[in-house]
Amino acid sequence: MSKRLIAGSAVALVTPFRQDMSLDRDALRRLVQLHITAGTDIVIPCGTTGESPALTADEHTEIIEIVREEAGNRLLVAAGAGTNVTDKTITLAKNAEKAGAEAILSVAPYYNKPSQEGFYQHYRHIAEAVAIPVIIYNVPGRTGSNMHAETILRLAYDCENIAAVKEASDNMSQITELLASRPDSFSVMTGEDPLILPFMALGGDGVISVAANQVPAEIKKLVTQMREGNLEEARATHNRLRRLFSLNFIESNPGPVKYSLSLMGMIEEAYRLPLVPLQQDNKAKVEAELRNLGLVS
Repeated sequence: MSKRLIAGSAVALVTPFRQDMSLDRDALRRLVQLHITAGTDIVIPCGTTGESPALTADEHTEIIEIVREEAGNRLLVAAGAGTNVTDKTITLAKNAEKAGAEAILSVAPYYNKPSQEGFYQHYRHIAEAVAIPVIIYNVPGRTGSNMHAETILRLAYDCENIAAVKEASDNMSQITELLASRPDSFSVMTGEDPLILPFMALGGDGVISVAANQVPAEIKKLVTQMREGNLEEARATHNRLRRLFSLNFIESNPGPVKYSLSLMGMIEEAYRLPLVPLQQDNKAKVEAELRNLGLVS
């Protein structure tokens, strides 16, 4: 029988800043409350959508503490903790665990393009350093290299607390292999909002979503519809959201989603360099779709 902890609708939470680039703690608490109300299952602060490379170590800890305090027992808190240096990642992971994170989402090492054995050793060392579950984050389009299904499955079988993978690719052959060969306790989550429907049709466990920042209840609805086998309803939900899914990457994430949240009155429009505001023509496209979805008036 499956004992998967990481499943359902998870949000890759943005980090709200003020115009002076300080952390907006009040807005962060509002965002967590939004997800509690919407029925989101898992909240993930300090991930790459949360601009983690631009956060200081103290901010990383404080954000997790705030989210954990606000979430209470109503949301599972799985904090981002990943760099392309294993020792630094272990430090982040340990600090996140101390701050109250109930799981770790750790992006695959980027830029340095490890071998498959390098990926394995990286995650094995992280898993041995913390007691909480670890979620592998495989995102070849951002990191420059792909963790093979064989490597992910090796980790899933060898390391008891490697609990899941966020598979953020459209490699359906790899996804199928992960789903067919995984341990019963190991979750396979998509990191691609447009693939929620086909991914869960294959047996996937849910999504770690960017669009859940804007439409958390709709993402939870889509995941639930697929879990319950309501394909026609799920198709209608997907089609309603598919343009938003696309527009969220019209420029670098999290630019479009943070702009959306600013229009919705949830956060200020503020990014840390090298991220900058969207171009005006792209802002117009995003705003038009938010109006179409009834998210702004």
